[in-house]
Amino acid sequence: MTNREQEILEIIRKNPIISQNELSQILGITRSSVAVHITNLVKKGFLLGKGYIFRDDSYVSIIGGANIDIQGFPKSKLILKDSNVGAVKMSLGGVGRNIGENLVKLGIRTNLISVIGDDVYGGKILEESRLIGLGMQDSLILKGESTSTYLSILNEQGDMAVAISHMDIYDRMTVDFIKDKKHVIENSRLCVVDTNIPASVIEYVLTAHKTLDFFLDTVSTTKAKRVKDFIGYFHTVKTNKIETEVITGMPINDERDLENAADYLHRAGVKRVFITLGEEGVFYSDNTTRGRVRAKGTKVVNATGAGDAFIAALAYAYMNDLEIEESAKLGIAASIIAISHESTINPSMSIENINLKMEDILSC
Repeated sequence: MTNREQEILEIIRKNPIISQNELSQILGITRSSVAVHITNLVKKGFLLGKGYIFRDDSYVSIIGGANIDIQGFPKSKLILKDSNVGAVKMSLGGVGRNIGENLVKLGIRTNLISVIGDDVYGGKILEESRLIGLGMQDSLILKGESTSTYLSILNEQGDMAVAISHMDIYDRMTVDFIKDKKHVIENSRLCVVDTNIPASVIEYVLTAHKTLDFFLDTVSTTKAKRVKDFIGYFHTVKTNKIETEVITGMPINDERDLENAADYLHRAGVKRVFITLGEEGVFYSDNTTRGRVRAKGTKVVNATGAGDAFIAALAYAYMNDLEIEESAKLGIAASIIAISHESTINPSMSIENINLKMEDILSC
């Protein structure tokens, strides 16, 4: 779909009875040009003939971060407070964007609502999104602003040693802006939210769209605090142990503590809970089933994108009506694929490869 076709489709979504003359006036093009674009949208299956009937094509909406990742990889043991010989790699990142790219690779139509600058990095993010088929036409593009940047240093095991995030631009996403995206959010089957965006925006989205299921990626311990007071609005929550402790106010030292934390979240209203535990796998729970799944030993090349791949797999499982244990296994398998490549997004991410990795997943 071309950029112009995407623009026309979004206008029609807001007003399905709009005329071609009205479209031409809004877009500043001739009516005949509008007619050609409409014909192409029908041919491509996005519109089902006259009357602007939309194809029933479920999609996931994501509200979250899109940024540039700069990563440093030491050649040998990382030495702090010193210059380390190694390699530096720049790639596209951001929790929301990463989840979106993984979902596209899993065959799920996805629309990302984020905030970027009109700089070279923002242009790169938009161009790459267009090439891979990740919708970003509803994102906020700010003139004269710098696109969010995330700088991380990995240790010799591929785990993050330290990072600096320059993400002030996300504070520019406002409730008024997100109100204008009501149709995008409401028409999605599922909405994934990451905590890079302001708490006021998250709270508005959750309370204004009560019939929609929301998934949460807490991103970090500090940002997890943003959703503590309205955690119960989420259908599915994916956190690590420390983030869970922050949200629930409960220390987690053993299996019983995990169960108590899950019970706390269920009482608040959360339907599905996934608590990632590193090498110890993931604890999962809903109102009827709970357990843990682990993976056989896997060499970590870059652990940065594991969580993004995990929640993308959970969203895929939701879209395909899978049970919670199967969902947890898909998440672990996707994480294994993610950490086995130096890039945050493994180019070989696919549902076929996830299914192959499922053989390495153990239920406990």
